Amino acid sequence: MHQIKKLMAPLCVSVSLLLGAPVAAQGLFSPAVIVNDSVITEFEIEQRQGFLSLLNAPGASRNDVIEALIDERLRAEAVAMVGFELSEEALQAGLDEFAGRVNLSGEEFITVLEENGVAKESFEDFVRVGVAWREYVGARFGPRLEITEAEIDQALGSGSGTSNIRVLVSEIIIPAPDNRRQEVEEIANRIAASSSQEEFSDFARQYSATATRDQGGRLEWQSLSNLPPVLRPLLLGLAPGEVTEPIAIPNAVALFQLRGIQEAGTQAEEFAAIDYAVYYIAGGRSSDGLRAASKVRAEIDTCDDLYGVAQGQPEEMLERGSRPVAEIPTDIALELSKLDPGEVSTALTRSNGETLMFLMLCGRTAVANQDVDRDQVARSLRSQRLNAIADSFLDQLRADSSIVFQ
Repeated sequence: MHQIKKLMAPLCVSVSLLLGAPVAAQGLFSPAVIVNDSVITEFEIEQRQGFLSLLNAPGASRNDVIEALIDERLRAEAVAMVGFELSEEALQAGLDEFAGRVNLSGEEFITVLEENGVAKESFEDFVRVGVAWREYVGARFGPRLEITEAEIDQALGSGSGTSNIRVLVSEIIIPAPDNRRQEVEEIANRIAASSSQEEFSDFARQYSATATRDQGGRLEWQSLSNLPPVLRPLLLGLAPGEVTEPIAIPNAVALFQLRGIQEAGTQAEEFAAIDYAVYYIAGGRSSDGLRAASKVRAEIDTCDDLYGVAQGQPEEMLERGSRPVAEIPTDIALELSKLDPGEVSTALTRSNGETLMFLMLCGRTAVANQDVDRDQVARSLRSQRLNAIADSFLDQLRADSSIVFQ
């Protein structure tokens, strides 16, 4: 018996909803609960307890197994109302599937159950309801489900982390068109000698072109792994309050001050690739350029919407792709590190400041998920969505039913 329990331990997840305990001093076939017109007997409760005990399922309370059997009755009733009947072939496939989790055939599994006092019919009823409900839910609700590319991207953006270092940073990015390059470099060298956070913040308010300038260039805590690879060692080499040397980026010069560093309680995600889009707008950061960017932002919700905005324009007006983090230009990678999927930055320019970059983060792919098949992810998301819909539908069935405890 001990050996059998050990063999079947992996099955406990499949039956975790079904828990039970024997009932003394009552007839085995006397009713325990009446669900609409269906009776749950003491025999069924006792059988389910023996079934779960053999599988070494966690938690064996009488109340829990009764609740699970009520749900089964409601599922069976919903399936019967539409005239659905599970074929013998489908039932046998379900029995074999369940038993296969411990490398037994359906018949072998039934033999083990019967040797330990659990009737074949109890197991068959358990599987019949589960398989029929699964097929019924798929047929009724499945056609309505649509898993979008954005949802797949979001799912791929989660994975196990490899770094748990967080940094608190302030930034200054100064536009540096060719005719101001020398002037900007002189300003940047002066900022690099900043001796306090307050002084650096004053410089940010005066010179920075980023959205953080009004906050003195201060960014929130963020994972070091989110920042551009070229910036990570520079920040790790600083003490709090120190400033990087000026960093040349396209059409600008960037400086960063480390305000704090800590080891987070949980690991941060490491991303293998970033999916982003850039729509180029004439006028740079002029009032006309920024006004045009605001108009685009009001018209879109996702990166895919940008294709409609750019329709009829030269192909080079819109760039969209997924690139490894190390291959993304430093200024773009820095802006993307501040964004969540669907958010936009208009801090960057190209063409010597004459073209505004409307930069949008589409999604991130975690290192742990970089080789995952997108179709497989879609199927998993669809299954999760169906399960949630099925649970909600079952709650509705229960609310509309007559359940009488004897």
